[in-house]
Amino acid sequence: MDESPAERKKRAKRILVGLRKTYGDATTALHHESALQLLVATILSAQSTDKNVNKVTPGLFKKYRSAKDFADADREILEQRIYSTGFFRQKAKSIQGACRLIVERYGGEVPNTMEDLLQLPGVARKTANVVLGTWFRRNEGIAVDTHVGRLAERMALSWRGRNSKDAVKIESDLVELLPRKEWAYFSHAMILHGRRVCTASKPKCAACSLARYCPSAE
Repeated sequence: MDESPAERKKRAKRILVGLRKTYGDATTALHHESALQLLVATILSAQSTDKNVNKVTPGLFKKYRSAKDFADADREILEQRIYSTGFFRQKAKSIQGACRLIVERYGGEVPNTMEDLLQLPGVARKTANVVLGTWFRRNEGIAVDTHVGRLAERMALSWRGRNSKDAVKIESDLVELLPRKEWAYFSHAMILHGRRVCTASKPKCAACSLARYCPSAE
């Protein structure tokens, strides 16, 4: 698509307006009541669905109420409780490692900076961005999951080459186009759009409210 940076930025803002009209105040579908719960749920959501995670977390959060509870948990029991989310051994290891560091270094409270969150085992930029933007209302980046990455490429909002899997580079492209205050919202709304309309297998371009701004719909 032959488009100047200024034109792409203008189009990105129009996409943002369209997302607001369609999805209102979109936010994460992961059920949570604290930063810790959101952190754990986001770790569990890797290679799983939010719906599946939301089936697991009510009982999980009832049993483990604090970072120390998770840190001191019997690993096998924790693995059993999160088994259905997939990759349960690695996820249990990440959750316990993160919670142990939260207890030891941060007094049992989830840290609220990108630098500190990235020190936690199992936490990369996507997870950190979800926690910062959703719970702490701090826009330090844009959470790029499979939906956001796919739509950014289809809508030509990222110029990293077709089917780029480098989420950090895609995020770098997106933050150049959008107002900082909208970063967390943009990610949540794009995820909804990716699930409901711009699906991986068969995008519903004819029914898409953003089609006029998307070169792939032409």
